[in-house]
Amino acid sequence: MTSPTSSIHSPDISSDAIAAATERRTRLLPQQPSAAQLAAEHDKRQTFRRLIDPGILRPNSKEQATASLETLLTISENLLREPNNPKFQQFKSTNNIIKRNLMDPKGALEYAIELGFRPEVQNFQPYYTFNPRRMDDLRTGTAILREFVKLEAEKAERAARSKVDQKVVAAEVANQVKLAYMDDRKTKQLRDERDKEQRAARVNALAQRDALRESAPVPQEPPPLSPAGEMPVSDHPLGVTNDTPPPYDNDVNN
Repeated sequence: MTSPTSSIHSPDISSDAIAAATERRTRLLPQQPSAAQLAAEHDKRQTFRRLIDPGILRPNSKEQATASLETLLTISENLLREPNNPKFQQFKSTNNIIKRNLMDPKGALEYAIELGFRPEVQNFQPYYTFNPRRMDDLRTGTAILREFVKLEAEKAERAARSKVDQKVVAAEVANQVKLAYMDDRKTKQLRDERDKEQRAARVNALAQRDALRESAPVPQEPPPLSPAGEMPVSDHPLGVTNDTPPPYDNDVNN
């Protein structure tokens, strides 16, 4: 038994429909900048970089340069976030912060002008107002500001960390010196105590020896011995005594 085969027919697509779909997709894709546009963008970024270094960083102190960059970044980011807000489209040159961080330091106002701000007077007050046609310059300059502010923040963090490390090392060295001094002092104290004990022991030993000498009896020396085989010496000659002979009886002898 054979089953009937069903044929699937795909609708025919004309070349015009394909071309239209391709054109629509092309329109949805972001437009790629041309080589000339890329070169102009590169030159603009280099201009902004030179305005920061050496323009702002070299003639000003490190603290002042950092403050100027942060003020410029705040102005540009506020304007990019709310481009239609009149409060962010201009700044007053007599404002204390603006004067301290943009007007007085070298190079900071030049950067603001390159972002698209131009001086003007409103009601006899000096202002710098942004030109909306310079929005591309504002985006490029803001990106460069972010790079430098981040770089300076990292440098400051490394310097602070290095300073803390140096303090820790110095404290450790001082502690080691203190411990060594205490060890030397303790060693000297122990050595002095040992020497003192040794001197006391020597003095005690001498005192005991002297006491033994004083308490011991003095030995009697024996009389001198005469040489062997010699007779004791006498003051009298042999055969002569001091005894007086008895008187002789002359008569008897006669």
